[in-house]
Amino acid sequence: QVRLVESGGGLVQPGGSLRLSCAASVSIFSAYVMAWYRQAPGQQRELVAQITSGDSTNYADSVKGRFTISRENAKNTVYLQMNSLKPEDTAVYYCQARTGLLGYWGQGTQVTVSS
Repeated sequence: QVRLVESGGGLVQPGGSLRLSCAASVSIFSAYVMAWYRQAPGQQRELVAQITSGDSTNYADSVKGRFTISRENAKNTVYLQMNSLKPEDTAVYYCQARTGLLGYWGQGTQVTVSS
């Protein structure tokens, strides 16, 4: 059973930074595509960033230049460094692990950007 545990969310002022972490209990972490999604109230869940097993990354246009996704295979962990946060970044952030047709989700962590 794959388990994903996110951490690092919280309340931050506009312009601030947060780093989210997602620890995965999988047998071959390096084989998974890892991604961060977010869902704001009343909105659909959207892809924020993803990183492949070969460390290729892609980002939503709304976060390019501000967010950075990275992975540390030795720790079975993926990170999302979020800088220059804006109120519109407020959402629950979810970690996803994906391989082939199988996808797994974490429970989510709340990020609130407000003064």
